[in-house]
Amino acid sequence: MAWALPAAAGDGLDTFLARATPAEFFSGAERFGPPQGEPPIAPVYRRGDLLGHVYLNSDFGNATGYSGKPIKLLVGIDTGGVIRAIKLVDHKEPIVLIGIPEARIITAMNALIGKDMTAVASGAERPPQVDIVSGATVTVLVMGDSVVRSAVRLLRSGRLSGRAVAAAAPTEERRIEDGPGTVRSWDELLGDGSIRRLSLTVGEVNAAFAAAGNAAAAANAETEDPGETFIDLHVAPVSVPTIGRSLLGDEAYARLAERLKPGRHAILVAGEGAYSFKGSGYVRGGIFDRIELQQDGASTRFRDRHHTRLGALAAEGAPDFREIALFVVPEEFAFDPAEPWQLELLVQRAVGAREKAFLPFDLGYGLPERYIRRAATAHTQGQAPAAAAPDAATAPASAAPADPFGEPLWQRIWKANAVPVAVTAAAIALLTLIFFFQDMLVRRPRLFVWVRRGFLVFTLVWLGWIMNAQLSVVNVITFTSALITGFSWEYFLAAPLVFLLWFAVAAALLFWGRGPFCGWLCPFGALQELLNNLAQALKLPQLRLPWGLHERLWPVKYIIFLVLFGLSLHSVALAEQAAEIEPFKTAIILKFARSWPFVLYALALLAIGLFVERFFCRYLCPLGAALAIPGRIRMFEWLKRWPECGSPCHRCAKECPVQSIHPEGHINVNECIYCMHCQELYHDDQRCPHMIQLRAKRERWRAQNSPAVEGKAPNRPVITHGGKPVAVPAET
Repeated sequence: MAWALPAAAGDGLDTFLARATPAEFFSGAERFGPPQGEPPIAPVYRRGDLLGHVYLNSDFGNATGYSGKPIKLLVGIDTGGVIRAIKLVDHKEPIVLIGIPEARIITAMNALIGKDMTAVASGAERPPQVDIVSGATVTVLVMGDSVVRSAVRLLRSGRLSGRAVAAAAPTEERRIEDGPGTVRSWDELLGDGSIRRLSLTVGEVNAAFAAAGNAAAAANAETEDPGETFIDLHVAPVSVPTIGRSLLGDEAYARLAERLKPGRHAILVAGEGAYSFKGSGYVRGGIFDRIELQQDGASTRFRDRHHTRLGALAAEGAPDFREIALFVVPEEFAFDPAEPWQLELLVQRAVGAREKAFLPFDLGYGLPERYIRRAATAHTQGQAPAAAAPDAATAPASAAPADPFGEPLWQRIWKANAVPVAVTAAAIALLTLIFFFQDMLVRRPRLFVWVRRGFLVFTLVWLGWIMNAQLSVVNVITFTSALITGFSWEYFLAAPLVFLLWFAVAAALLFWGRGPFCGWLCPFGALQELLNNLAQALKLPQLRLPWGLHERLWPVKYIIFLVLFGLSLHSVALAEQAAEIEPFKTAIILKFARSWPFVLYALALLAIGLFVERFFCRYLCPLGAALAIPGRIRMFEWLKRWPECGSPCHRCAKECPVQSIHPEGHINVNECIYCMHCQELYHDDQRCPHMIQLRAKRERWRAQNSPAVEGKAPNRPVITHGGKPVAVPAET
């Protein structure tokens, strides 16, 4: 049975049932019975026969989507455990509200209808998968996971048929080792299966897509060499003492054990190769949509709050990995590392400008027997033992619970990014020299033009497209929210280049205002200016808005910023969605590999910028507005002006690329991007009227005081005394 979006949404099962009909869930159904139990489920009847039940997925567990809000679905399941209907009743997912056709989401979720969940609940079968929708991966996965998990929970509770579906349980109790464990090398851990590995080449993935009937995906490989490593993935449960101590180090494992609550566990995932198990689209508050932890018919995905990034592994002989992540298993997921589990890798591959194909690969894990203690009594399924605490010898008394590693995480991240940090720091130092010695540079206009364009290319390519170091108004919102809810430097230090840029911006605000960032260090700003330079070289007409209209448009960005800031006080997640008015993520972070509405929006802004230089920066950028406000406290005035500027001369005002110079001559530093074009004019005795006059006077004086021509006596200097000239005798 298909499902559709209703016009409105409420809060609980009663509210949603009032807006639905029984026939939407079961053919011929006539009425809903009153909701029963906790969480509530509503029986559905045809005449006097019980056909099944309807429940709200969010009542049974986490159903939080990309938006940070729960996605609410009414699920109809019969007494035999078969899913009969699914109806979406409430969500705040921006990708469904904007850009993704509703019919595609409907088709993806209908793949679960008709699935018998009894075998899944018993552990005999793996959870069924929904069809992935390109561009809405997280949303669809959350929907599918929540339906499957809630159905399994219902079946195991026995509330559907009066008899609980028992999950497969061992005949004897299996628990992981306790005590301190021993430290082992990488080769030893890999050799006995303590670490499990999934290694795929590009050619093997191509063949898998071809076997699945997707020739387009098979032909669109990441690299031309089929023998190149697609991904070399390694996983291990680091809450097992020996494995944890070996891979994390003694102090790091001790801190992790202090951090884990009883029954909680953690796994380590490390990857190398052309494919990232994290994915480039991962953002704060989001879900890791490329990996899924599965055990005993249930599954879960990790969110940012479960994740800690690692720089390196402590085990002797451990290789370097491009990505290393520590994931704490979500509290609502009953995970037992002593029983078999698997990590599913979802491979995504582009098959067009906006389409992707998806293919799952499984990495199974079974804990080696050396780490297992057995007992005659079977333990209750799903009740995982607590992570073993380290002994007193390995747990320092002064260990800080907030830091799960031997040294602060941000230090490990900075060490792992030493080269990018050094390059970025050098670039900031160079820019500082440019600003301090700007007079020397702007006196050489040709050299200055190439220095500026070269720096903008560096900003766009290195900072933007390669390192993804694009600052955003989201950073301002996050920083403000952290100040209110509990500030921690470690969160911000975890992104070295972004932290460096913000440090540079903060210092620059005291000296020059917002111009150094907006004019030199913003990748999207650099992209706009370089494209406009190209447009001018191609003789495209440049539009200059009338001053009255321009003056009324530039406050728009301040209004946008205030709206976003107000939204953040209500909901940071909502403000982050609204911050998509910035095209930074589309054009810089994701390099236009996004759904068509976002790409079209970014391209439209860039197209306007071909004719109106830096259109987005001037009128719409909320980040520029946010920086302009504290930029008013700058301590120095570095941009020089002549008394004639604005009266009578208006040359600088007319030539300013962003119209930040008022007709009366003063520079509005809130709008100035510090391109220094006005400073070039200031020193140019061929274009600046004031300098032209000075040059003319200088040339006349030289002509009057030049040596004689054809034997004539040179002009002698004149000295005045009392207002009267006094002749100076000729030299003898």
